[in-house]
Amino acid sequence: MDEPTPPTEIETPATILYRHRLATRIWHWVNAVTIFIMIGSGLTILNAHPHLYWGPYGANFDHPWLNTPHWPSYLTIPAGYNLAIARRWHLLFAFVLAFGLLAFMVASLINRHFQRDLRVAVDELKPRSLLHDLTEHLAFRFHDPARPGAFNIFQKLSYVLVIFILIPLMIFTGLTMSPGMDAAWPWLLDLFGGRQSARSIHFIAAAGLVGFTIVHLVLVILAGPFNEVRSMITGRWTVPEEDA
Repeated sequence: MDEPTPPTEIETPATILYRHRLATRIWHWVNAVTIFIMIGSGLTILNAHPHLYWGPYGANFDHPWLNTPHWPSYLTIPAGYNLAIARRWHLLFAFVLAFGLLAFMVASLINRHFQRDLRVAVDELKPRSLLHDLTEHLAFRFHDPARPGAFNIFQKLSYVLVIFILIPLMIFTGLTMSPGMDAAWPWLLDLFGGRQSARSIHFIAAAGLVGFTIVHLVLVILAGPFNEVRSMITGRWTVPEEDA
């Protein structure tokens, strides 16, 4: 008598979600280049006077709140010390950063990206929910199986911090450090407590953006770099098998 044929496993097709819209993808890659160039040129500018102060004034004989290290040439743009070129690169890409943010905000309001993906519910901020999401992250589970395409609370808070606080701070403190803008908009100096305070806040916001970028890259690697990067190119994201 013939042996019964064992049942074959049926492979279920992968679940693919349309996760990132065109405006988000364009802004992401433009920002990747923009932030890289602005950080490198900003470090060159900082090397010219690596001291930070609070208040309207700051010079060699004033007491700084922070003395920054001298940044090596392999981290700066240009690689050799050239303050004039660094300022031109920094200013050029500051315009890209500012108008890119404005265009992204308008597009995100039209396609409801902010309301749909970044709206923070009160329940998500409760300690129990935050602890649960933290535990899931520590276990390398970054998506809710019930709603795999939804952003978790840490993603929402970090994106809100970058989009609505860090980048606008960098833009407006950068404007405050410009004598021409101070003449046109003198209220900027009052808002940030002087040009040197604006320079310090500019540095802190930039450091926060660098920290966000590092954490973002680490999480992309942990979550599956091929799937994550592909989704930011095509918009389509494959739900991990454990979440499908």
